[in-house]
Amino acid sequence: MEVPISDSGGLKVQQPSDLQTTPSTSALPAISEYLELFRGLLHGPIASEQAPITVNPLERANNLKASAYFLDASLVGICRVSPEADAGIPPDHTHALVYLVEFGREPWPGDPGELWIAGTNAVRTDMRAAEIAAVLAGYVRWMGFDALGHVHGATSAHLEALAAKAGLARVELGLLVAPFLRRGFRIGAVTCAYEMAEDLPLASNGSLEPDDPSVRLGKEGTRPAWWSSDQDKRPLHLGRYPMERIARVNEPTTLVMRDRIQRVPKRGDFFYRAAAGDLGAKAKEEMSRFPMKHPYALGMAPLIRGMVPLQGTREPFANETQVEGQSDTQWNADSIKALGYFLGADFVGICEAEPWMYYSHDAVSGQPIEAYHKYAVCMLIDQGFETMEGASGDDWISASQSMRAYMRGAEIAGIMAAHCRSLGYSARSHTNADSDVIHNPVIVMSGLGEVSRIGDTLINPFIGPRSKSVVFTTDLPMAVDKPINFNLQSFCESCRKCARECPCNAITFGPKILFNGYEIWKADVEKCAKYRITQQKGSACGRCMKTCPWNREDTAFAQELIWRSIEHPELAQAIALDDDLQGNGARNPVKKWWFDLEVVDGIALPPRAGTNARDLSLGREEKLAKLQKLAIFPPELQPVGGTTLDQVVPVDRDAGQALYAKARAALATVRSTGDGDAPLSSLEGQEGRIADAGRPTGPKGT
Repeated sequence: MEVPISDSGGLKVQQPSDLQTTPSTSALPAISEYLELFRGLLHGPIASEQAPITVNPLERANNLKASAYFLDASLVGICRVSPEADAGIPPDHTHALVYLVEFGREPWPGDPGELWIAGTNAVRTDMRAAEIAAVLAGYVRWMGFDALGHVHGATSAHLEALAAKAGLARVELGLLVAPFLRRGFRIGAVTCAYEMAEDLPLASNGSLEPDDPSVRLGKEGTRPAWWSSDQDKRPLHLGRYPMERIARVNEPTTLVMRDRIQRVPKRGDFFYRAAAGDLGAKAKEEMSRFPMKHPYALGMAPLIRGMVPLQGTREPFANETQVEGQSDTQWNADSIKALGYFLGADFVGICEAEPWMYYSHDAVSGQPIEAYHKYAVCMLIDQGFETMEGASGDDWISASQSMRAYMRGAEIAGIMAAHCRSLGYSARSHTNADSDVIHNPVIVMSGLGEVSRIGDTLINPFIGPRSKSVVFTTDLPMAVDKPINFNLQSFCESCRKCARECPCNAITFGPKILFNGYEIWKADVEKCAKYRITQQKGSACGRCMKTCPWNREDTAFAQELIWRSIEHPELAQAIALDDDLQGNGARNPVKKWWFDLEVVDGIALPPRAGTNARDLSLGREEKLAKLQKLAIFPPELQPVGGTTLDQVVPVDRDAGQALYAKARAALATVRSTGDGDAPLSSLEGQEGRIADAGRPTGPKGT
């Protein structure tokens, strides 16, 4: 049970809570289910040996604080603890990392989502605090140090007292208050036998919002004072980014020939193929630990695995189970988006879940998969510019970037699907751990991105390619979104930076091809998968995301460049060249916060082969283009439906290379005859056009 602290006047103080009552249709039960899951993961086994990391207390503190901020903690501090002075602390623990998580922004009164969200903020924020505690405690234990997570309802520690000792909060007029966090907050902590530098408590009479202009303006990388107030000027269901200003079109900007698309089994996914042995013994061996080669990523693994059984149902629900008042499809769509943004999604879009978006067969059982829901809700989770700027893209933080986004996406989509089920509509989430749906067509059709030169990574106009997707399907009736056109096709025609920087030369320098009914710049997925799985100087790879000119910092200048890129496609080549001249895509050592570690046989060690330290590789385009030999693996070169993981189907690379050239010719034939679902005139006529609204002005365009 949570024990309140007392201020000097003897008043009992607890952390902030909800001010609203909870409606009967709220998402509270779904959120609570995930909170309980995470509360059960706050403790666990400790690695048998300690990692050979720095003994410098400040470097340790900075690493663990950054690890918390990367998971979206709002404020983080560290204090010394002892069983004598701090109740509920294990006897050998000496320090506590304490953090605050700010309440989520709620809908305006009467707006979509209010009846689902009101009265859930404290539990929602406790859930996020529990997620962070479980991951960080696991991370510290994987480095060989005992650690335990603490959150409301799952600790006997005095969380309020720890927050005060760590310099995060203080008591004013009987209330626990914190700097900068105006909406309210909840507290989490990780206590550990791990020496770190400690922070001082807040001064009793100091300002909670300093007048220092550099702080208020965000000049040193801090969040500016106007951040929250600007966000509050937008209805929650519109999200942070002005997607409403991006042009919408009836069909995607790349050809989608529905009548030619063959549904494919999950077993054809190249990570499944690696696990089965199709890519050879080395890839199969490494797949067993990919991408969990770093202790930070391993801290996320129990949460990712634990959420799979909660993903939901495929079977339809009887109509009599449906809650009344869900007939307005636009209201439902806006409410779903509001809930997604409240839970932490960066983008939310909706489309019909067309049958060709589903896989045809399961990879484990081999059983057929029938399309089973009418709608698909897609969300993008930003992997974060700050960390990506400090990395090479294929070093030891790479997999953790992916796992954080996959974990958060599974959490958000799982809760939303569970809430739809509580309203009487069948729903299931589709995550990186288990998905019956192919995500890319859902991203395109729900209007969250366009096909890019990278190939199987799509680009969003505001965060570029640095996202991971999650989907849930449902029968809840909703208005759907349309695909977008922000002139990316002409930009990618003029830019080959991702191809130049790909460490395995898997991204084409050439034109798009026709692949299983899709017009696409098709990457060589065998090369890509093999490198990501087997490379020994990092935990995965995302160099294409790291080096793309659309991977931009969230600054006023970057916002201006977004709209210049969209409105002036003729400047694409100049913008891409200037991106190189500015050194964008090189590592920024100031932003590196993680320890380079590799877990081998359960022990975190210095990486055996070293660490990738790539920056830009200027001037290599012509040489690499000449050397490039790409293969594609359409349905006829994939394992047939019903194939399971205990059956090896070797990759036929020679056949895949031969098919690549034919695919280029096939697209040329289609374009010359005007075949396909989307009229060629409509595809070509969209080039260079943008929404009538033009460039955004004022706070709603930020």
